[in-house]
Amino acid sequence: MEENKEVEVLEEVKENKKEKKNKCQEQIKELENKVKELEDKNIRVTAEMINSLRRKEEENNRLMKYASESLILDILSTIDNFERALLVKSDNAEIANYQKGFDMIYNNLINTLNKYEVKEINCENAMFDPSFHQAVMTDHVEGKKENEIIEVLQKGYTYKDKVIRPAMVKVNN
Repeated sequence: MEENKEVEVLEEVKENKKEKKNKCQEQIKELENKVKELEDKNIRVTAEMINSLRRKEEENNRLMKYASESLILDILSTIDNFERALLVKSDNAEIANYQKGFDMIYNNLINTLNKYEVKEINCENAMFDPSFHQAVMTDHVEGKKENEIIEVLQKGYTYKDKVIRPAMVKVNN
């Protein structure tokens, strides 16, 4: 009888050990899953931070690249006024001297803008392109193709690789 009791106790102890071992294995699996979950979360957060930093850097680079855009747009209206003033023709020597001065200032402004990669959009014998031109009028002229630019009403400009002011044009219909 004592032997039976000992066998029962031994079996009970073995069973307890198995239960504890199973519980421990379950806990280990739960913890491993939690570790994997946290690792995945860490990877996602890290990737999100890297992407956020990259976007911020790209935005800063874009802002730095086009930092002078508003100043250039303001200068373009001055250039338009110089061009209108240079269209005036006069036989008066005094006015001609003023026009020479205007012409020198105008050329200086154009050279400065060219130095900062501001280029005039070429519209001569060009076809209408909505990414570079703004059609404000249409007309029909014999001998011109459809959608060919007939007249430039206001010059357009690019700054580096971006159109900052489209050319206002009259287009053949």
